[in-house]
Amino acid sequence: MVEAGCLYQVIVDFCSEKADMSVEKISAVDMGYIFENLVQRFSESYNEEAGAHFTSRDIIYLMCDLLVSGDKNAFGSEGITKTVYDMAMGTSQMLTCMEERLTQLDAHADVTCFGQEINPFTFGIAKADMLIRGGDPDNMQFGNTLDDDKFEGYQFDYCISNPPFGIDWKRESPMVEAEHRRGESGHFGPGLPSKRDGQMLFLPNGLAKLRPEGRMAIIQNGSSLFTGDAASGQSEIRRYLIENDWLESIVQLPNDSFYNTGIATYVWIITKNKDSQRTGKVQLVDASKCFEPRRKAIGNKRVDISEACRDLIVKACGEFVDKDYEAVTESGRSIVCKSKVLEGDSFGYRKIVVESPLLNEDGSKVLKRGKPVADTSRRDTENVPLAEEIDAYFAREVLPYNPEAWIDRSKTKVGYEIPFTRTFYEYKAIEPAADIARRIEDHERVFMEKLHKLFGKAED
Repeated sequence: MVEAGCLYQVIVDFCSEKADMSVEKISAVDMGYIFENLVQRFSESYNEEAGAHFTSRDIIYLMCDLLVSGDKNAFGSEGITKTVYDMAMGTSQMLTCMEERLTQLDAHADVTCFGQEINPFTFGIAKADMLIRGGDPDNMQFGNTLDDDKFEGYQFDYCISNPPFGIDWKRESPMVEAEHRRGESGHFGPGLPSKRDGQMLFLPNGLAKLRPEGRMAIIQNGSSLFTGDAASGQSEIRRYLIENDWLESIVQLPNDSFYNTGIATYVWIITKNKDSQRTGKVQLVDASKCFEPRRKAIGNKRVDISEACRDLIVKACGEFVDKDYEAVTESGRSIVCKSKVLEGDSFGYRKIVVESPLLNEDGSKVLKRGKPVADTSRRDTENVPLAEEIDAYFAREVLPYNPEAWIDRSKTKVGYEIPFTRTFYEYKAIEPAADIARRIEDHERVFMEKLHKLFGKAED
């Protein structure tokens, strides 16, 4: 700034009354909004996307409320005493908002925040914020959570995170794979996702950081619901969460909720100590239509989860029943939130390999040691729901169409996927063919009338 001749002016501007950004004038949350605006304005000059740094406040408040409202142990005999951890903290706004929510419930709440961040610039902001608020700056750690965990051996009451998705983990693979080989004593024992996208690694990592009664809210994109074949790393992570009964609910957020992407995103709520009514079950909540449109978009963010939207989503998650919830926002807009409660094992299936006999030119079976040889060109697979007997499924779905088929049971694998879209699919009757034909004829007639008028004018 000295070389540019602007240092004096910058100091003058920052020393003016208008630039007073003390904590008495601007809260930590408002400072987050200011930084959001700066990131959004100047991110292109750094070739980065604004959403790489920030989850907007409306989404964070929803995550905080989902964590706290579902925590039967939120209040101890002497009030709230909680630890909160963010493994991809950015500027630590999730931690700040979580602390704010807990102190709203109990003005004397004892909340201790911990976080780790890989980006040196946002880490610096997080550490400065902790210093300004009078916390322990050593609780903010710099480094890559996946291969340089600064909180090894720690466990927390809450974990709240929005890890990056669509970013590969090839560089971290030696340490991650070594941790995976440790099995359940490591952070990544359940399985490893594709190296193209490391977002699912944060699910078992966060789970390992939870106390026996801890709860986690973590954002994932749609690929975490279904990518990966049976027995793949992604499927095994889902299987680990569901079979241990730790997955409580998944909430689909509205599209266009984030600054850097308009795709579908989801909040996974994971708890190690479910209520008895939730045991063995998983709740899916479609809140994709529960939003308030923004008057002006910020990047890709075109909608907000307003207070009315947040209250409706929290209510749906709290009641834990199959129901469509409706409400009206502050602006008078109608919103809807749909809840479905399913058995955990309904997400599981066994992938069976179906073989058919290889035939000679005369149509007879090719045998080897008295057994038919499989025709690999006719090999097929079927996904059999866990709740159904394989033989009964095979007799109903395969044998009527291929009477000589058999199952190669040595190749059977267990898989898990979460069919979110199919769960909330609503059939819409197709328009009758006669109506379609009539509509086409009407369009043709109007089109021909316009052509006649056009050529008629041309002839005149």
